[in-house]
Amino acid sequence: MSTRREILKAATAASALIASPSLVFAQAAPTRARTLRAVMHGDLAAFDPIWTTANMASYHGGLIYDTLFGIDSQYRAQPQMVQSFNLSDDRKTYTFVLRDGLRFSSGEAVTAKDCVASIRRWAARDGGGQHMFRRVTDTPVVDEKTFRIVLREPYPLLIDWLAKASTNVCYIMREKEALTDPQTQITEYIGSGPFIYNRTESRQGARYVYDRNPNYVPRSEPASFMAGGKVARMDRVIMENMADPQTQVAALQAGEIDFVEWPSLDLIDTLEKDRNIKLEVMNQSGTMGWCRLNHLHPPFNNVLARRAMLYLTHPTEVMKATFGNEKYYRGCGSIFACNTPTENDANTDWFKGGQNIDRARQLFREAGYDGRPVVLLSASNVQHMTNAGLLYQQWLRAAGVNVELVTSDWGGVVARRANRNPPDQGGWNIFFTSASGSAYSNPVALAGHASNGANAWFGWPTDEKNEQLRDAWAAAATPEERMAAARAMQENAWNYVPHVHYGQWLQPSAMRANLTGMIGMPELAPFWNVGRTG
Repeated sequence: MSTRREILKAATAASALIASPSLVFAQAAPTRARTLRAVMHGDLAAFDPIWTTANMASYHGGLIYDTLFGIDSQYRAQPQMVQSFNLSDDRKTYTFVLRDGLRFSSGEAVTAKDCVASIRRWAARDGGGQHMFRRVTDTPVVDEKTFRIVLREPYPLLIDWLAKASTNVCYIMREKEALTDPQTQITEYIGSGPFIYNRTESRQGARYVYDRNPNYVPRSEPASFMAGGKVARMDRVIMENMADPQTQVAALQAGEIDFVEWPSLDLIDTLEKDRNIKLEVMNQSGTMGWCRLNHLHPPFNNVLARRAMLYLTHPTEVMKATFGNEKYYRGCGSIFACNTPTENDANTDWFKGGQNIDRARQLFREAGYDGRPVVLLSASNVQHMTNAGLLYQQWLRAAGVNVELVTSDWGGVVARRANRNPPDQGGWNIFFTSASGSAYSNPVALAGHASNGANAWFGWPTDEKNEQLRDAWAAAATPEERMAAARAMQENAWNYVPHVHYGQWLQPSAMRANLTGMIGMPELAPFWNVGRTG
């Protein structure tokens, strides 16, 4: 197999031009001591965290918006913008009252109308929200601070979905923006959270600047994941784009950068020896590498071609090329990720048998593959996606498949994956992404677990049995019933194959040793609560 360095040398880069937001905030630049500079895993190509599941958009959302509820470090849902709530005796009506002092960065009060509009827009795109709203009959506004969600049947997961940190997050926007068609990106970014997006100082593709929101009133409880007091201890947060790993590490060691989310593991040994740097795994649930298949067009509209991908995939080779050190990765055959409450081994003989190119070739032949190009979208600025693209290109060709590898930055992939046209008309067959093990473990909350056709996540799979099993999991009365539903869902999933995985890994982040209060959690990189000593 190719080495990691050979794969990296083979990568090419392109850039995507995305329109800048329209909101402008101008203020004097804070001092360096009151500024946090961070290098994140990719570019912020889309600014609407409801329109896209891209993590960078959710990072942006977490800075400028707040949520009605937030999960704490024990994965319990806690009130955030909500002051109090109650559930009717028949368990079909939730009543929510907002806490005092909630204002948008524009100074307007946050009202129940804003919350209802935000919930409805989020629910149109999010897997958990869609599942919940199939049981919602009304969302009446009672007064400026009070609203209700009325159900046709009890639904115990409602608060969990409003609190979840995995994409899409139920961020609260102004009603004006929240009434935007969920299939269309919003163009104004007036937030309800601890920071303000500063367009004047931001440069698309280079850096994104966030200033402390003087109108935000945090809760009094200590910060804990997405719950508690989101106190902006820094006056400014800047997310910088630095594609070159050596440049990132040099800037971190020089003190020009404070935080690097995904430092190259080739350079971890260097960072471990620097007493001014500390390394922490921020997401202890790990990350799953995700090869998403397009069910709308040949060859993956045929289930046999999708099954071929199970045998085509090597369980660890992408991880080996990306991370090198085996302590950071593993192969995983569970559709719900490994080391999670829903991990199981149902229908995983294909995984236990390892890569089998001959079997993959046979299945492609049985699927009637006709030699047309299979278009792979690969992000050249994300190492594991770059390596996945190059290795899948190699494996597919070995199985007799004609491959067209299309490389761009991650923003370009995010833009093109929404295109439902055939691959030769701007669409695609495969793209590569990732999600936290925490998100994967939930059969309903992760959008990628849905198989409801046109309403499903990119790839648009259709499988009625899968949807019935997701309902059964959500309605389960005991942990044993829930686990049984998860096993049945996995048994079925590896028959119709919504997607495949290429490994699970732990990614350490690197930061200056004098940073304090950095909250490690799945899916988000929250920069509230962060301070500096010395």
